[in-house]
Amino acid sequence: MRSIAAAGSNQGPAKVDRRVREAILYNKPVPELPEVETVARGVDRHVRGDRITEAWFSSYPQPFKNPPNQQREGLVGCRILEVHRTGKHIVFELSCKEEKKPRQEQPAALHPEKPTTPDAQWIVHLGMTGRLLVTRPDSPLAPHTHARLDLASGRELRFVDPRRFGRLEFRRLGAGAAFAAPGAEPLDIDLEKFAALFRGRRLPIKAALLNQGLLAGVGNIYADESLFRAGIRPRRRTNRISIEEYERLRTALREVLRRAIRMGGSSVSDYVDADGERGFFQLQHYVYQRSGEPCRKCRTPIRRIVIAGRGTHYCPKCQV
Repeated sequence: MRSIAAAGSNQGPAKVDRRVREAILYNKPVPELPEVETVARGVDRHVRGDRITEAWFSSYPQPFKNPPNQQREGLVGCRILEVHRTGKHIVFELSCKEEKKPRQEQPAALHPEKPTTPDAQWIVHLGMTGRLLVTRPDSPLAPHTHARLDLASGRELRFVDPRRFGRLEFRRLGAGAAFAAPGAEPLDIDLEKFAALFRGRRLPIKAALLNQGLLAGVGNIYADESLFRAGIRPRRRTNRISIEEYERLRTALREVLRRAIRMGGSSVSDYVDADGERGFFQLQHYVYQRSGEPCRKCRTPIRRIVIAGRGTHYCPKCQV
């Protein structure tokens, strides 16, 4: 059976700083909105309606935002109603109320009487080296597996993360608010709100786009590609960009993200989609990781600089 794969996140105070510096040093890309969206859709396709019958977690503390035993107690018995992306997170919407168990577990689609209102969530924060796998129980167990959820369908949901960047969290909705990304959703935001996020600041526009508290899900790849398509240099200060330029950038960002989703994301490292397949959007990159190569539009060599600690790529002629 083919597997479903994703990627891990950050944790642990002093260790996080070291790991983040290491990630920047090696310029290893972290899955961004299109990759997370692609994985979430694939996982949803495979596990929607299934029930979690057992849960196991490793002894490493880094991947867990709340204790593993608390997550196990919360997850066992829950039905997966939906899996979706919020920002750079994958969110499992769960129904954990007691239900009379049928003689033989089947997908929820065959049981229309099953509840459809979630009362809990399981949240997976993706990062550099993690994978989210749906597989058979007898499939070889990968090293660095930190979570295994047995499903009533006979399959297993596994979280594998060699660098332990991943974060897993279980939350009951009655005890707190549903998970929400800290920043605005770039696929839905209108021009007025988009410009308002940035115009009162004096940051390089590239740094502002990477700020997850402003705009959720945009990372290095899609910031570079959107700025190129909008014709805006990454060092331009946010308070010196016109409303017309912001509209170009908003349009470019949405088009880039949507096209990348359709193409399964960008596989520039070890990212694969929900069926273990590589994405193809990297074949359409205009600037990202193309320093020294000719611009696809004007043939000027692409330049690389560092902004907010991230390698940044742009065309000095096409972007002003």
